[in-house]
Amino acid sequence: MQHLQKTNSHETPESGEVIVLPPVQVRRRTPTFARRINTILQRIIPALLGLGLLVVLWQLAAINSKGFPTPLSTLDSAITLFADPFYRDGPNDMGIGWNVLASLQRVAVGFGLAALAGIPLGFLIGRFTFFSRMFGPLIALLRPVSPLAWLPIGLLLFQKAEPASSWTIFICSIWPMVINTAEGVRRIPQDYLNVARVLQLSEWTIMRRILFPAVLPAVLTGVRLSIGIAWLVIVAAEMLTGGLGIGFWIWNEWNNLNVENILIAIVIIGVVGLLLEQGLMLIARRFSWQEK
Repeated sequence: MQHLQKTNSHETPESGEVIVLPPVQVRRRTPTFARRINTILQRIIPALLGLGLLVVLWQLAAINSKGFPTPLSTLDSAITLFADPFYRDGPNDMGIGWNVLASLQRVAVGFGLAALAGIPLGFLIGRFTFFSRMFGPLIALLRPVSPLAWLPIGLLLFQKAEPASSWTIFICSIWPMVINTAEGVRRIPQDYLNVARVLQLSEWTIMRRILFPAVLPAVLTGVRLSIGIAWLVIVAAEMLTGGLGIGFWIWNEWNNLNVENILIAIVIIGVVGLLLEQGLMLIARRFSWQEK
């Protein structure tokens, strides 16, 4: 009995002693198969309803409008068109795949030049008050100008349709990159720049080590907006300049009264623009500190 009492008194914690309990393992509930299916359906069903509404409105427009194709006839034309999208029957008769690639090539040239000029200019405007006051009024004056207003200037300067189209893309897509980059530089905390002054860093080091990493998300936002503008502009420019490209292809199909192919081209333009924007959004999320 005394031995039992000794054992019990030995196990009783003294006053003020902390007892460490073993960690409690929380069992996480994995989503069931039914829950996953429900989540997928909640995303797919609204999209299918929207697509169905578009098809219904399309069919009603075809019934009430003479010459407007039905969804079924457009689908048949699409099957024929995509059976051989890269055929060649001469310089003026190529498949729609070649036309899309030609438009993307012009976009790459104009957009690339706009990025090379617009991003450094945005850094200068955001970093130095002198450049902000110098270029601010010019940007406010030129940015609202219609893209098609720049096309005759390009034709006059370059005397050819190809560089004129790239020029139009350049002058229209440069502004979002300039404005977003400059605004991103202005929003950098002043403490960063104060530390750079204390460390006596050079202006190039400040640009490379402090400004560029902090401004990169804003720069990518401007790039994403600019690529959408560039893709919009090239379609309108090619309708006026002619040659190989999706814009002129649409205009040529209109002259042939082939409305089915025009509707197919509209879908292609939308899909390509969506892919370009989504690709740049993925890159922006990769480099954005707000997503981490």
